[in-house]
Amino acid sequence: MIHPLEVIGDIRDPARELREQIPDVLGAYAAMQRAVITDGALPARIKELIALAIAVTRECDGCIAAHALGAARRNATEEEVAEVMGVAIMMNGGPGTVWAPRAFAAFREVMTRDE
Repeated sequence: MIHPLEVIGDIRDPARELREQIPDVLGAYAAMQRAVITDGALPARIKELIALAIAVTRECDGCIAAHALGAARRNATEEEVAEVMGVAIMMNGGPGTVWAPRAFAAFREVMTRDE
């Protein structure tokens, strides 16, 4: 099971150390993420849900942690996350049935933390 706050905590120091070595690269990536995850034709909440589904596809625990937290912060509902996990399973087959429950549990963990 992915515990999103632990995953984020585990990569915090290595990410900071790498950012010190390549600040322009990681700064540009952070700027791109801020530019994308904003309200536009699609609300930021939907963009976080899309990113969470892609995180399942990529089998990326850090991505799942970040976008589960992002979806929770943007008031995604449990029902929305469950449905987007269904899309991830449809598109990924067997691996989706392993990673989607992890992402759903990560979302639920951060949602209950914020209540």
